[in-house]
Amino acid sequence: MKKKFYFILGFISIILGVIGIVLPILPTTPFILLSAFLFEKSSPKFHQLLLTNKIFGKYIEDYTERNGLTYKNKIIAITIMSLGMGKGFFAMQNVYSRIFLLMIFLGVLIHLLKLKTLRN
Repeated sequence: MKKKFYFILGFISIILGVIGIVLPILPTTPFILLSAFLFEKSSPKFHQLLLTNKIFGKYIEDYTERNGLTYKNKIIAITIMSLGMGKGFFAMQNVYSRIFLLMIFLGVLIHLLKLKTLRN
């Protein structure tokens, strides 16, 4: 029962991560990492699919197994996040939505900056 619950949450998380690629309000990386964690607990097959994915696989492996990101990947992540969330920030009219998005941005930024920088 627990494995099914983790699998469903992992599947929802991967969907939100994919939506986050095109929707600037949702950050992609945390959802993809959450999916990797949930699939590791529930489905070795889907976990392996994520690890061998040509787009996300290396990032997930660096993050989960080596506890960090390369300098290049940190710059890419921060740049893409800044552009996407910046676009969403200026598109929003509601002050509370802007504050919420800014808090998410700062939280993810601080987390990325605190991560160990890996050598290639």
